[in-house]
Amino acid sequence: MSYFRGLVVLLILMLACNGFAQETSKEKKDEKAYTLEEIVVTATKFPQKEEKITQKIDVITDRQINLVPLGNENVAEIFQYQPGTFVNTLSRNDANWGSYGGLGPKYNAYLLDGLGIDSFADTMSLDPWAFERAEVHRGPAAVMYSNYLSQDFAGNQSPLAGITNLILRDLIDQPLTRIALGYGSWNTWQARAYNQGKSGNFHYFLGANYEKSDYTNYGTANSWLNMIDNPDYQKTRLYFKTTYTFNRDDHRVSLFAHHYQTTGDVGRPNRDYDHTYGTVNASYYNQINDWLNTQFKAGYRSYDRRWGEDNYPPSLALREHDGVKQQIVPLDLTFNLKHWKDSLLTFGADYQQATYETYAEINGLKTKGNDSKAAAAGIFVQEELGWEKWVFRLGGRYSYSQSKYDLISGTVPLDKDQSWDKFLYSAGVRFNALSSLSAYANVGSSFQAPSAKSVGGTLMASDKGVAGKNGQLPNPTLKPESGIGSDLGLDIRPIKNMVIGIRGFLNQVDDAIVENRVSENPSQSQSVNAGTTQSYGVELEIKHRFEKYVEWFANYTYTQTNIQNNVDKDQDGSNVPFVPNYMANLGVTTYLPYEFTVSAYLRAVGSYYDSTSKSGRKSFGPYETINMKIQKVLFKTKDFQGNFILDLINLTNNKYEMPWQFQDPGFSMFGSLELHF
Repeated sequence: MSYFRGLVVLLILMLACNGFAQETSKEKKDEKAYTLEEIVVTATKFPQKEEKITQKIDVITDRQINLVPLGNENVAEIFQYQPGTFVNTLSRNDANWGSYGGLGPKYNAYLLDGLGIDSFADTMSLDPWAFERAEVHRGPAAVMYSNYLSQDFAGNQSPLAGITNLILRDLIDQPLTRIALGYGSWNTWQARAYNQGKSGNFHYFLGANYEKSDYTNYGTANSWLNMIDNPDYQKTRLYFKTTYTFNRDDHRVSLFAHHYQTTGDVGRPNRDYDHTYGTVNASYYNQINDWLNTQFKAGYRSYDRRWGEDNYPPSLALREHDGVKQQIVPLDLTFNLKHWKDSLLTFGADYQQATYETYAEINGLKTKGNDSKAAAAGIFVQEELGWEKWVFRLGGRYSYSQSKYDLISGTVPLDKDQSWDKFLYSAGVRFNALSSLSAYANVGSSFQAPSAKSVGGTLMASDKGVAGKNGQLPNPTLKPESGIGSDLGLDIRPIKNMVIGIRGFLNQVDDAIVENRVSENPSQSQSVNAGTTQSYGVELEIKHRFEKYVEWFANYTYTQTNIQNNVDKDQDGSNVPFVPNYMANLGVTTYLPYEFTVSAYLRAVGSYYDSTSKSGRKSFGPYETINMKIQKVLFKTKDFQGNFILDLINLTNNKYEMPWQFQDPGFSMFGSLELHF
């Protein structure tokens, strides 16, 4: 089915539901989808209405999250239909290598209740049932959020192109138990359970999720993945959160803990893996009086990955087990001070500490490859001044970061200790010309030091081009990068429940650290400084809710990127990896008679590259996919409700190729029975 036939399918769905509209009388509970409600926005860490914020912020409610089919069970897929966001999850067991705002995958800081998490690892582990909503902050981020000191995947993550805040349920208004059992393609089984409640001043929820699958080959023909059997896996998630209120809702303390473990193999007898992640969030929130608020947050993140490597292609015999251990502790203390009508002064400090270790295990003997520590501290202040129809924002941050390298690629480096300090700024303005028309503009800076994995890699320098040595080559000469982001936009509400948005963006990064594909077989990459990187583009979007029968949206993002590198002519005039030149999305949800809900999504992705090397890069795309979720209420009483849910992924069976010889496995389906009581 072509792109245009897919478009016709969605348009027919939109039109067909109008014929059923008069038959559907049930009022929907959530009428907030595209209206101005008071929300907690990530830009200020304080409840404010949308017209008081200079940045562009999208709120995705739990109802909307439940309408999106997640083919790879990756939280990042919730955002794949947002403007300017390219989600590129390589498989059910691999991270999202996408892009944000015309930059690579590490330029959007992911948060959990306002505290940093890893945008690569944690989106694979967290359960969406725990979320109350998600807030997507597009454009140069406020100075109140630091980089996340991830030393793995693509390295440290910066809020230059935006912030994505996953917000957990907190205060429970009514008890609920939710149980689901599902089965789908590739002999995939899943069981999920969730319970929430309240006892006096205690609010709580807890959940569990187990999934197993035979899965299928997700590598291209003759790729280094070379699966000779089904890559089976098992996943377990356990989590809880409890909140205690001190006799009022705006004075509370909470604790969240999450455990994730996945085991399996990648299609060969000695390429097994066992990954365990742990996430803890603790927070204290107090609205001291009408004008002063304080909040303190502390977290702990643990990433422990271990996987087998064989001697393929000469032999399938076990060569070694490799592993990564990483721990990160983030802290944040913030004060909000209301003053002079609607103005808000925010100030505070944050701190992070990270450890990172890689190893190879042969016959029970472990040999360390990289062993490093990193720390970062910052103090910040931001003023938001409201005056008549105007909002003015200005903020600054002083950041200090330090990296200590005990080992790099198994050897003691000459330079074991590096540190950097930088002053960063952020500014913005919004003009609310009419209740239906507003304009905004923002600018902000960023700074990012190279991570331990970028410097030390996962391979030795001598492994370059050696058969069977798949991974990342070291680059100890990496320099830190600095960037400036800006955007300009309009929000228009021509009629009730319709929003039209136009946003242009311009981002520039000096000495940008990007991931380059060095070779394809073996699959090897290397972090390099790409010179001056510039991206610019425009986002066009429309959202409309037609009464209570239809919700639909459409958006289009055009992006151009350019790298200027006078030192390396092979990179000069190249493009930023993982950034498509265009993206388009169309989605519709229809509420039909007999308690049917149908959500369909069309996604079109333009061309992009996997490297900054003009001579060695590979092009991907364009491609289109259609996904659908069908939900049917089977029975409903005062206390019970039973639902049937069917996810249809990649309806056109488009097995498009992705970087590092991955490919989409094509059409899949997953059905589940869900009980609420």
